[in-house]
Amino acid sequence: MADPLLPPLVLLFGPVDPTGADGLPGDAVTCAALGAHGLAVPTALTVQDSANVEDVTALTPDQIDDQARCLLEDMAVQAIKVGALHTPEAVSAVAQIAADYSHLPLVLHLGGQGRPPAGAADHEQAEDVLGACFELLLPQADVVVVEHTRLAGWHAEGLLETNEPSDAYLALLAAGADWVLTLGHALQAGHRNTLLSGPDQQTATWPWQAPAERTGDSGGVLAAALAAWLAHGLPMPQAAERAIAYADAALGAAFRPGMGLHIARRMIHPDTAGGRA
Repeated sequence: MADPLLPPLVLLFGPVDPTGADGLPGDAVTCAALGAHGLAVPTALTVQDSANVEDVTALTPDQIDDQARCLLEDMAVQAIKVGALHTPEAVSAVAQIAADYSHLPLVLHLGGQGRPPAGAADHEQAEDVLGACFELLLPQADVVVVEHTRLAGWHAEGLLETNEPSDAYLALLAAGADWVLTLGHALQAGHRNTLLSGPDQQTATWPWQAPAERTGDSGGVLAAALAAWLAHGLPMPQAAERAIAYADAALGAAFRPGMGLHIARRMIHPDTAGGRA
């Protein structure tokens, strides 16, 4: 019998961002703010400040697999959130874990955390990682969180087969994702929203609040919040609504501690962020 005093546990895959803006440190704070507890599986170590990422050291697939299974075999996890992965082999390792624990809701954030590709080799590696995510993780994802600008870019590069950039999210549904939550979806010229699309052509929309200038990747904040609410047992549309309210509040109160990007104020009160579980 579950302990009613035990917070729901969220297994977090992602890089260790020393600034706390993104990755494991930031996601752990989001979980705590929403009454959940984050368990960390590092996928990479970064050397960075608030302005630049100087170096990214990817962990090996064996290290990722060993750490994840140590946690999963010890504690009863209620949801999984997957952030940035840096090699196709790491994607494969996480996909196997997800398959072994397919009863747990899986939140996949298709974003980016690390240095932008510096040359042809880096760009090819990034495409290989994305291709592995499309092939191995998308079919297992309960929900994919992605920024519309990324979808439009992938569409322009021919990585998504859809007629129009505005329909690019449909390619993720066709690849097997149950739900897709798109940030900044272009309804029409000058109007954007957050779009949730899912089974049986279910859709829901919310006003999209553009992050302040020079704010880090906002999708990671939303994905972590969504995983926390799913771990509480909320159904997808309600979990998405509360996660969006939290992310809007956290990003709206962003602060600038250094000379670079603003950082979302993740330790924000649940009443400000869409209610309590």
